Order: sequence, then C-alpha cells, then structure tokens
Amino acid sequence: MATIFAKILSLAASWVALQFIDNQDLGVLLFSYNVIVFILPISGLGLHQSLLRFSALNNNTEDKNHIFLYVLKYGLISCLVLISIIISSSFFISFQFEKAQFFIIILSFLLIPAFLFEIIKTQLRLNHDNKSYAYSEFLYSLIFLILITVLTYYFQENGYIISLLLAPVFPSLFFIKKIKIKATKIKIVSELNFQFWRYGFFASLSNVVTQLLFAIDILLIGYLINDAEMVTNYRYVSIIPFSLLFLPRVFINTDFVAFTEKILDKNYIRTYIKSYIQLFTILSFLLIMFSYFFGSFLLSLLDESFIKYQTTFFILMLGISGIFILRGLYGNLLSSIGKAHINYYIASIALVINIISNYYLIPKYGIKGAAITSAILMWLTGLFSFICFKKIYKRVLLKAK
Repeated sequence: MATIFAKILSLAASWVALQFIDNQDLGVLLFSYNVIVFILPISGLGLHQSLLRFSALNNNTEDKNHIFLYVLKYGLISCLVLISIIISSSFFISFQFEKAQFFIIILSFLLIPAFLFEIIKTQLRLNHDNKSYAYSEFLYSLIFLILITVLTYYFQENGYIISLLLAPVFPSLFFIKKIKIKATKIKIVSELNFQFWRYGFFASLSNVVTQLLFAIDILLIGYLINDAEMVTNYRYVSIIPFSLLFLPRVFINTDFVAFTEKILDKNYIRTYIKSYIQLFTILSFLLIMFSYFFGSFLLSLLDESFIKYQTTFFILMLGISGIFILRGLYGNLLSSIGKAHINYYIASIALVINIISNYYLIPKYGIKGAAITSAILMWLTGLFSFICFKKIYKRVLLKAK
C-alpha cells in the first residue's frame, strides 16, 4: 500500500511541475533529465545489483556486512568517475536546446544520492524488511512532492533540479540505521571476485539499455521533430502507463531475494510463475479496458490539451501489458540464475530496433509512432526473455544435480 501511495505522489509531483514550469522549458529539462535517467542504473557500475544477488546467496551475516561496505566504497568511487566522464563529454557535444548542457552537468551529480539510496533499499530487501523498503519509497515520493511544490513555485526548472538532487538524501539518512550495518574494515570474502563485478556490470548495462528504451523515445522526438513542447506532450501522455510499471516491480522487489534463495527448487519456481502470470494477465486486461473507455478522462486530469493523444495513450497501455505478463517476470528470473548478461543482449537488440523503427515512424506519425515502437518492443523483449529463461533454466537444474 505504501508503494501505491508513493506512485500516486510521484504522479502528483509531475502534475505540479506542469503547473509551475513553462512547457518549452520543461521539455528541455525533461530531455536533459532523460539523458541522466538512462545512466542512473549504472551508477556504482551496478554494484548494487551484485549486492542483491550475492548477499542473498550468502547465509553469513558478517560476510553480508563486508559485501555491503565493499559495494558502498567502490560504488561511490565509480559514481565520481562516471560524473567526471559525463561532465567532460558534455563539452564535446553540440546540444540543440539551450541550457541542455547546464542541466546535464548539474543532474549528473544525482548519481551519488541515487546510488546511496539504492543500496540502502537493497539492504532492506536482503534483511527481508519489505515494510521499511516500501516506506522508504513512500518517504522519497512524499519529500519529492513537497520539494517540487515549493521549489518549482519559486525557482521553476532550477527548483525541479534541486528537488531531484535532494529527494533521495532524506530517506537515505532516515533508513540508514535500519539496515543494521556495522562500520568495520572491509574483509574480502569469497563472493568479492571478478564474477561479482561482471554480474553487476551486465545487470546495470541491461538496466541502462532498458531505461534507454524508454528514454530514447523522448530523445528521438526532440531530435527528429525538434519541438520541445512535443517532448513534454509525450512525457506526460506516457507518464500514467509507465508509472503503472511499479506494479510488477512491487511483486518482484518483494520476492526477488526469496526466489533467488530457492531458485533450484523447480516446483517452487513453477508455482510462482503460474500465480504471477495469472494475476498480471487479469490485471492487464482490466487496465486495458479501463484505459479504452476512460483514457480521455485520465489525460484530462493532467491537462485538457493531452486528450487528443488518447490513441497514443492506449497503445502504450497495450504495450505495458507485455512487461506486466512476461518481461518483468522472466527478466528478473534470468538475473536470479546469474544470467543478467542475457537481459543486456535482449535489451540491446531491442534498442537497435527501436532507433531504426522510430527514425521511420516518428517523422510520419509523430509521438504515436514512438508509442507503436515501444509497445511492440515491450512484448518482443518479454517473449525473448521467456524463451531464454526456459532454455537456460533446464541446463541450470541439470548442472545442479
């Protein structure tokens, strides 16, 4: 329930930004933010992903403590390196929107608070403290809403940036005591090897490419149409469908540690898959029907001008059902058996298809073209994840015997 309220607050924050920031300025800011959004999963070089899997497979509390401290130290160093690369690279890129470089440089520092908040949430999951994990997301969204309401009112787009940078800091400080980590000298336990870094790197790359699959629509709309206002339109038309993706994440985030610990229990995994698919097939059908009949009403809550994009909205709703039913489940199951690199390969192929398709569809159909590409790829990546997991899991079980 806390996670649901968190997403409602997040939607409210987006609505507030729309009220206090000019559409043109907001479009440039969102364009810049999306550049950082697809880099965020690789903050810390994905060590938070390694923390989740390898700590879940280790039953020694002291070892878990050392793994966390190791991830904290080297993750922060990696964040600083990435920030330096982003800032340096920005001086060699010709940006088509004024202020885009400035926004990207400032927003690059988001990598540090975002990484710290992520490893704290990860440790809460490892401690099976799902209640605190959900409340941490709720507190983040509440603080972000408060900050964005006050700061965008007085400072417009600069207030939005400050809100993004500060929002992860407060819940991190509040929940850091609940993760029960003791500050001590780091001991290199058996898990901290090349495979530890390799898994995290590919898991983060997979998330980067997945994020880019969502962000590339906005980037290409900005590049191909060259209209910052259309960037804002697509961002807000897609905000409800993409926000709903928290629903499968709630289940996966709650259960990932549990099914990773029991990944070799074939009957347990089969039962979990069956119940998950049944639930999200029903939920997808209900959401699709609701969006078909009430799409215009939902868009009017954001702004009356978005009603004309009802078809685009419905196409995206059809697409996210592919993530609901297949991609969210089988992508995480691949990660739980240590095959995060497969997710990366699938997402990379989808990204190439996305770019090629959008170069044709966006100039012809506008933002509807971007929605068509995204919807098709959401289903295709889900199907590929399903096929790959089925084949690899059989080999994993045979090898474990």
